[in-house]
Amino acid sequence: MEIRRSLSHHSGPRRSPSEVLRRMAGYVTPHTRPEDPVRELEERVAALLGKPRALFFPSGTMAQQVALRVHAERTGRWTFAAHPQTHLQVWENQGYSAVHGLRLHPAGDRHELMTLDDLKAVGEPLAAVVVELPQRDIGGLLPSFEDLAAQAKWARESGAAVHCDGARLWEAQTGYDATFAEIAALFDTVYVSLYKALEGVRGAVLAGDDETIAQAAVWRRRLGGAVVDAWPLAVAALVGMDEVLPRMAEFTAHAQALAAAINADGFAHTTPQVPATPLFHVHLPLSREDAQRAAAHLLQETGIRLLLYARSNPDPRRCSFEVSVGISGLEFTPGEVVELIKGLPSRV
Repeated sequence: MEIRRSLSHHSGPRRSPSEVLRRMAGYVTPHTRPEDPVRELEERVAALLGKPRALFFPSGTMAQQVALRVHAERTGRWTFAAHPQTHLQVWENQGYSAVHGLRLHPAGDRHELMTLDDLKAVGEPLAAVVVELPQRDIGGLLPSFEDLAAQAKWARESGAAVHCDGARLWEAQTGYDATFAEIAALFDTVYVSLYKALEGVRGAVLAGDDETIAQAAVWRRRLGGAVVDAWPLAVAALVGMDEVLPRMAEFTAHAQALAAAINADGFAHTTPQVPATPLFHVHLPLSREDAQRAAAHLLQETGIRLLLYARSNPDPRRCSFEVSVGISGLEFTPGEVVELIKGLPSRV
C-alpha cells in the first residue's frame, strides 16, 4: 500500500531508501574514510550538548541501558527512578532488567509528569534518575526548566546520577528558553536519537564526561554495538543535523496551529491543549479498533497516512493517536487535518 503523504514523520516518502540516499549523496567523497562520519557526528553532538565526549550507538535502547549500567556500577546501586511510562519500561521489553539486572522504581502518576515530590517519595538509594524529554506516552508533556533543575539537584544530593532520555530532545528544546547545552548541563548523561526528528536511518549518541563515556565504550563492545561500518547511519544523521534540526521551531509552531484547529472544531481534542513541542496526542470519540480500521481505509483510498496506530483508553469508546510534526507534516494545513479527523467515523 503506497503512502503518498504522512502526517507523522515516522513514515512516508521521505523515509524511502531512494530519498534517504539522495539526501546523503553530497556527504561522501572519494576521500571519506569509514570512521570519518562517525567521528564528525560524535564531535558535533558533544559540542552541541556542551559535553566533553560523545559515543555513537547503533540503537537508543543499547545507549540507555549502557548509561544506566555505568551509573549503577559507579554508585554500587541497582535501582533507578523514572516515570511509570518511561520508554525503558513500555517499549524496550525491560531490557534494563533482563540484560543488566537493574530495577525500575516508578515515580509519580502514570498520566502526569514526574515531580520532585514523587522522587522524594521513592525511599531507596538510586543509581540514577531518568527524565524523558518530552514525556512521549502522556502526550509529549514537558516539565518546566525550573522543575528539571530542582529534580537534578535533588538527585545529585542523594548520590544519584541524572540521565536524560533525549530521544526527542531535538524537539523538546523548542519548549524552553534555553540552548541544548543549557538543558544538557542539568544531566550527567544525555542520549539523543538520530532517526526520529532528524529523519536518519537508525542510531543514537550518548554524551557525558570522559570517564563515563570511556566506560560506556567498553559496554558497547560487550553488547555488540561497536559497529565498524556505521558510517551510513552517521551520514544520514549529519544530513538531518544540517537540514532538519534548524527547523524544529517551525515544526512546533505548526503543531500548535494543528492543535488549535482540532480543539476549536470540537470533534476531537488534544493533549496538551497547546503543544510545547512538535509532539502531541489527539483524542477521538472512537474505539481503538474503529479508529485503526478507518485510518487503514483512508490510507487505502487516498494514500494519506493520518496515524501510525491508535492508543487504547480506559473508556473503550475512545482512543488517541500521536502526532509528531516534521517536514512531511508541514504539507497538511490545519483545516485539512480537522476534516480528515472528522471524516474517520464515515470510513469505519
